[in-house]
Amino acid sequence: MQSPPQMTDDRAAPPAETLGAIRGVTLPPLRLLTFSTLYPNPAQPNHGVFVENRLRHLVATGEAESTVLAPVPWFPGRTPPRRAVPVAERRHGLAVHHPRYLALPGLGMATNPMLLYRAARAALDGLMRQGLAVNLIDGHYLYPDGIAAVWLARDLGLPVVLTARGSDTSQLPHYRLPGLLIREAIAQADALIAVSAALGEGLVALGAAPGKVTVLRNGVDLALFRPVADRAALRETLGFTGPTLLSIGHLIERKRHHLVIEALRHLPEHRLLIIGEGPERAALEARAQEWGVSPRVRFAGAVPHRELPRYYTAADVMVLASSREGWANVLLEAMGCGTPVVATPAWGSREAVAAPEAGIVVDDATAEAIAAAVRHLCENPPDRVATAAYAAQFSWDETSAGQLALFRRVLKERGP
Repeated sequence: MQSPPQMTDDRAAPPAETLGAIRGVTLPPLRLLTFSTLYPNPAQPNHGVFVENRLRHLVATGEAESTVLAPVPWFPGRTPPRRAVPVAERRHGLAVHHPRYLALPGLGMATNPMLLYRAARAALDGLMRQGLAVNLIDGHYLYPDGIAAVWLARDLGLPVVLTARGSDTSQLPHYRLPGLLIREAIAQADALIAVSAALGEGLVALGAAPGKVTVLRNGVDLALFRPVADRAALRETLGFTGPTLLSIGHLIERKRHHLVIEALRHLPEHRLLIIGEGPERAALEARAQEWGVSPRVRFAGAVPHRELPRYYTAADVMVLASSREGWANVLLEAMGCGTPVVATPAWGSREAVAAPEAGIVVDDATAEAIAAAVRHLCENPPDRVATAAYAAQFSWDETSAGQLALFRRVLKERGP
């Protein structure tokens, strides 16, 4: 068995050397191009919000500037109409560009990297003709985004840092072409960021040198995700009666909302609210009906990110049953609002839920195990103030400091 890799951990990064002046010398701001298809837009306001949140906190340090290139897949009748997403917009003070790339149904696994790269290259050439200056590419998600980011960096002679986020490391490398291209991108990138230690180990298993991998866990926006006042009144407003579970995420197979629905068969007094939209909704509704729990299951659809603290605060337990997660932000968001969590053992879960007041990570991803953990938390609820305090240790400050240190190190190693 391979010994654990010696990766850089974000908690070891000295903020004093990255945030603000270094020995009285102010460093010029980094000029980044943040590149990813995982980024919010008007048609998908919650899509990739974790990428946007990390970038917003980085830019807020005053030590980095960024232009966002967030291409949008397009195919007639299969994706949001062109008019639904502007070619360019400003979000939270950041310039965001949304060039379209052709996403061929049934062929995307093979064709997306090249088609994404060509669309991004054309858009980037236009921006540079207008005066855009960049000194590093900040790419998110290894496939196809990371592949295209490496090709762009090669064309322009720029360093590139790629962030791995979950299935791009745990699932996609098992496919022949994606696996080959992902390994090539890992080799060609100047540095790699993993959002959990387990994900970092996955990168090393794919061939990354341990010293090339830095663990920078996602943080939680404590200004937004904090307990909402008068929880009792909030529960009444939202229609929460009796012990209520919350499950948040796209309605897709990987999120395994069906396990939480099935757990209600063993929790006759509990109700469940599911937040999210996706292709599995009809199937999930059918399962709830089949298992005789549909009167206790409510589908809320998509909810704006800024509204989530109300639901987190009102819930008794938040359940995340995903099969694959690099670092699930919903866990910290719920805890920040004082609500303990139950999670299945996906990558990063045990790192995020590491104390009794945080909640429970079950050993087996079954409805019975989830139900048992929920029962334990409801019968022995942790102090909600302690749960919120636990989440407070995961602020974005250390993550931003780690990014700045890494980006500056990469630029120094590259030279002028």
